[in-house]
Amino acid sequence: MGQVGLVLEGGGMRGVYTGGVLECFLEHGIHIPYVVGVSAGACNAASYVSRQKGRNKRVTIDYVTHPRYVSLGNLFREGSIFGWKLIFDEIPNKLVPFDFDMFYQAPGQLWVGMTDAVTGETLYVEKSETRHRGNILAMIQASSSLPFVSKPVREDGRVLFDGGITAPIPLSKSIADGNSRHIVISTKPEGYRKTPFKHTWLAKGAYGRYPGLVDALARRYRVYNDSLEQAEEMEKQGHVILIRPTSVIEVGRMTKDKPRLEELYELGYRDAQAQLARVRAWLQQDVSHAGEGGTEVISTSEAI
Repeated sequence: MGQVGLVLEGGGMRGVYTGGVLECFLEHGIHIPYVVGVSAGACNAASYVSRQKGRNKRVTIDYVTHPRYVSLGNLFREGSIFGWKLIFDEIPNKLVPFDFDMFYQAPGQLWVGMTDAVTGETLYVEKSETRHRGNILAMIQASSSLPFVSKPVREDGRVLFDGGITAPIPLSKSIADGNSRHIVISTKPEGYRKTPFKHTWLAKGAYGRYPGLVDALARRYRVYNDSLEQAEEMEKQGHVILIRPTSVIEVGRMTKDKPRLEELYELGYRDAQAQLARVRAWLQQDVSHAGEGGTEVISTSEAI
């Protein structure tokens, strides 16, 4: 297992910030072989793993004004405010083709986190488990399916919702898998803390048959804040590089304002540029350690 894990938060349309960060990594040849993401983080991770420069911007910012991308009409047509047929079928298969071959051939792991509505626990699926062409798209859709505004994805008898409910910043997964250093990309600026969920009564009415989901929604703010505080403490200890917006740009989960989304995307790119030296140093350490263990040592430029 690699020593560096790339951890990607969700956040709906705020995920364009992550897209900007990952675009900077791709343009500078930085390919981190362990990635874990939820919701919008998982969406961005797919094009990063398939090494398709510019794709994240095209499928989010360029298509956000499409009448079926985000609209109330989708709730009546598909049962979800996001147009899942457009996003997870027409775009990857026709309009902005996703490179499935490169995705599966690329070395390393991608873990996609989802919430099991029955147990209220996080379910992670690794890309190698999803080799059926449509299955990886279904898993990312599940990881992005917010309660109240999206239907769940049903797979292998499970009822699956947004992974950001139970693992909003999946740092613990990267730790559990043996990584000692972690690059965490958050879509919230410094100082942000999530407030308590105020609609438990509504959740019980809508999802009473899924008590695990209701409980997960109620405790999500604590899980989020605890994960963020853990990342901040590990950053002080030198075990985390925390990349997050260095200025406040008001973008909500369903923002369709293209200029504002482009501004957030470019901020992500610039914030990543500011951290490139640290990221390169970490990855070079991994190359050196591999050489000490008997593996051929390759140059920094070849490694990243």
